[in-house]
Amino acid sequence: MPEPLRRTVRLTTPPGDVNTVHDFLVELWPDVDTVSNVDRISIETALIELAANVMQHADSDGSGLTCEFTVVVSDDAIDMVVRDTGEPGEIRLVGAEMPELEAESGRGLALISALVDVVAYSQEDGHNIWRLRRTRTTGA
Repeated sequence: MPEPLRRTVRLTTPPGDVNTVHDFLVELWPDVDTVSNVDRISIETALIELAANVMQHADSDGSGLTCEFTVVVSDDAIDMVVRDTGEPGEIRLVGAEMPELEAESGRGLALISALVDVVAYSQEDGHNIWRLRRTRTTGA
């Protein structure tokens, strides 16, 4: 792949939801058919989990928010950036662990961290910015 492939989708919730993000990824994959199945499944799971967390936790009053999802596929990695207009979060990325088996929540960041190599969060110009990166694997 000579130049990285870059795709972006912007949505407002409601009506946009995690299905919009899934559809975005489904449309992306035919354009990058060299991405392994393991990478595809990992990216889909991580990005949809992040989207669900943003839509649930950054929109605590239910008034909606705007999210922009960008995926860049290069020869060696898949980078994702999520920008949202939601409320800033008190995010703890270091040491994210799975909760107790009986817990009903708290798995999101631990799951995302297990699927990608880099998870970063910042606040810039009134937006929450999430950056994820997964080094591409070889094989199916």
